[in-house]
Amino acid sequence: MAPLGISQRAEPAVTCNRRNEEKKNNPSKAAMAADLDIINLFIIAGGTLAVPILAFVASFLLWPSALIKVYYWYWRRTLGLQVRYADCGGYRFCYSYRGKPGMRPSILMLHGFSAHKDTWLTVVKYLPKHLHIVCVDMPGHEGTTRTNTEDYSIQGQVRRIHQFVETIRLNRKPFHLVGTSMGGNVAGVYAACYPSEICSMTLICPDGIRHPCETKFDNHLQDLEHSNYTLNIPLIPTTPEEMEDMFRLCSHVRFKIPQQILQGLVDVREPHNTFYQEVFMEIVGEKSRYALQDHLHLITAPLQVIWGKQDQVVDVSGAAVIAEVLPGCRVDLLENCGHSVAMERPCRTAKLILEFIILQQDARVLLQPGAEHSCPVRPAANINDYLTAPFNTNRRPLLREQEKVEQARKKVKLK
Repeated sequence: MAPLGISQRAEPAVTCNRRNEEKKNNPSKAAMAADLDIINLFIIAGGTLAVPILAFVASFLLWPSALIKVYYWYWRRTLGLQVRYADCGGYRFCYSYRGKPGMRPSILMLHGFSAHKDTWLTVVKYLPKHLHIVCVDMPGHEGTTRTNTEDYSIQGQVRRIHQFVETIRLNRKPFHLVGTSMGGNVAGVYAACYPSEICSMTLICPDGIRHPCETKFDNHLQDLEHSNYTLNIPLIPTTPEEMEDMFRLCSHVRFKIPQQILQGLVDVREPHNTFYQEVFMEIVGEKSRYALQDHLHLITAPLQVIWGKQDQVVDVSGAAVIAEVLPGCRVDLLENCGHSVAMERPCRTAKLILEFIILQQDARVLLQPGAEHSCPVRPAANINDYLTAPFNTNRRPLLREQEKVEQARKKVKLK
């Protein structure tokens, strides 16, 4: 038995020696083995890369709604936005934020009907990262609690947004308020009801105005009223085709959106369509339809109005109506732009908002006692440099609009 055992232990060594001798005698076989190893390596690497690619394709074809949610998550993460929840008396707000309160005013952004906080991602992308920005889901939308129709009227939404502002203590000092469409209606009424909390405000294509010119959406709304709201609401699509029609209505720029993405957007919105109908009926009701216009005379904060000239939902003539009641407001009209300003002109929108915030803050500094005797400083190279520069209340503000500087100086002298 012993010789057999020795023979078994020695066999592997003999086999290895034979293989080494074969490799020396046959170098071509060794090269072929190396080539096979490289091929196997590429196959493994290709398989590893194929898994996420196949997962992406499968998600795109089978679960486009999941892909859309991942897309928003990735974009928030890339821009440095964090999602948080604020609870107050059993009511829960969902919001995203970036930055911390500082010398510059915080910015609260209110989205429009059937949208969500991520609507503002395109604009936030072009805002300086050090600014404190808060984007909240409007009452009942996305991650914010749904209750009853009382909270969905414009006044009801104003009360809830004020509750949110107090919960996160955003009103420790005046902040800049931004609202678009329905959110613009809410923002305007909010500024009228809580003037001490707002240092300045930007309304983007705000709803709630009796504009003299009718739009394509106004015609749809009349048809809905005549049918006792039995027809489909253009802003609540139920099919990919209706979703595409809604994009054509809300946007002057024609985006090429794949059918699968349209289906994904429908799938994301469909579970909430009943809620959207409730909100729609409230905001077009008698109490809310012209809420902004009814409160314009109570607005005291500096106001900026941004509007797309080709808006087919809320006609651009509403800007003239606001300017007539508040002649000191700033109006910025955008060429080749529809109702979805944040989506069509995000960079331009961010730049206009920044310019307005800078202008108003400089005007407040100039009106401080002794500001006319302050020392001049070198102007910043651009808006972002100006915003990141240390804030000095004893410096002469550098305003772009010289006429407004002179007007502010006259006010100081009168005092």
